[in-house]
Amino acid sequence: MVSVAGWAAMIGVVVGLLCLDLVLATTRPHEVGHREAAAWSAAYIAVAVVFGLVFGSLAGWGYGGQYFTGYLVEKSLSVDNLLVFVIIMTAFAVPRAHQQRVLTIGIIGALALRAVFIAVGAALLSQLSFMFLLFGLLLIWTAVRLYRHRAEDPDVAGSPLVRAARRVLPVSEGYDDGRLMTRVGGRRVVTPLFIVCVAIGGTDVLFALDSIPAVFGITRQAYIVFAANAFALLGLRALFFLVTGLLDRLVYLSAGLALILAFIGVKLVLQWAHSLDPRVPEIGIAVSLAVIAVVLAVTTVASLIRSRRDPAARAHAGAVLGTPEAARKSKPAED
Repeated sequence: MVSVAGWAAMIGVVVGLLCLDLVLATTRPHEVGHREAAAWSAAYIAVAVVFGLVFGSLAGWGYGGQYFTGYLVEKSLSVDNLLVFVIIMTAFAVPRAHQQRVLTIGIIGALALRAVFIAVGAALLSQLSFMFLLFGLLLIWTAVRLYRHRAEDPDVAGSPLVRAARRVLPVSEGYDDGRLMTRVGGRRVVTPLFIVCVAIGGTDVLFALDSIPAVFGITRQAYIVFAANAFALLGLRALFFLVTGLLDRLVYLSAGLALILAFIGVKLVLQWAHSLDPRVPEIGIAVSLAVIAVVLAVTTVASLIRSRRDPAARAHAGAVLGTPEAARKSKPAED
């Protein structure tokens, strides 16, 4: 569907924006204000929209609609990703001046992992049609788990990956001006910032296991899947600083995302069944886009109404990742 030049152009834009993000995060560490975050968020959304318009005009608006639907799905899932990032930053008390560096490293890791998962997923779907059924069931299972634990947060600081890293690696006490490694008493050790990156990397893997099947439920084109993921992830750093104070008000976010994942899961199952029997109906792109947009709109409005009536209510990321915090606290402490 897309030529080598098309892939090169899209990857060039993504890599260029990543390099810009990395330069800003490493050469000028500072506390990002709302005005700066709003400007960068608007810029990243504008780039994603312009890309979609150009892509739709060249490849056809059927493919353009798939891109915008996939982008909307990935952008909504990235908000839940941000909630987990907030939990990580809070749990490890990351100084605000160094948070954007951690976010940029996490975004680069997420893009690299998703590129691998997309390649594997596309290969499996092209060879094994029943993978649509497996992906659909995975999304439905995730949706049920997310809805059941919608009022909980994952215990990212106590995850097996983080605990293993702390056991194996010597960790310094302080952040040492945002370095990942430092020396203490002549010995090379990692800083807490390195452990934070490990925690974010672990969540990147688990989020990819949900988001990649979700966007494959919208389109089978690997180019569109990667573009939707890339442009949704690129704006995470700026979006984090823009909406950190507003995330707590999206109290029904996890419930809304559970509905979206369940809907896409059913869509994938129907798509698999349609390949076996053409009489089984499929869900089209226009219907998918409408359902996802309505769920997000209702979730947002209902959340703002609830938070206004009950200021103590706050959003939770859902405990799809790792052990719920409440369950961890109920267990006996380790020696």
